[in-house]
Amino acid sequence: MNAKFGEIIQSPTPVLVDFFATWCGPCQTLAPILKDLSAEMGDTLRIIKIDVDKNPQVASIYQVRSVPTLLLFQAGELKWRGAGLMTVRELKGIIAQHSDAKVD
Repeated sequence: MNAKFGEIIQSPTPVLVDFFATWCGPCQTLAPILKDLSAEMGDTLRIIKIDVDKNPQVASIYQVRSVPTLLLFQAGELKWRGAGLMTVRELKGIIAQHSDAKVD
């Protein structure tokens, strides 16, 4: 997972990483919000989900202490970090502000 994760975040396309846990209520609430965001953004944004219980090494590297935690990468650089629930509109604003993705 670690090597593949490293490859994914090197993408010139912004990558939003959702650190979640299956037992986390807010994470379950965020899942359909991220699906809607993905549908709206299309191929201008990649969203990946990382289960902190199955991938503790990656969570540890990025010091994920609570879930959901979202990290935005572009070209391997961490552009933004946040935790908790957010709306599609809030996320689109963050992506527009911290990456070169085209956001409507």
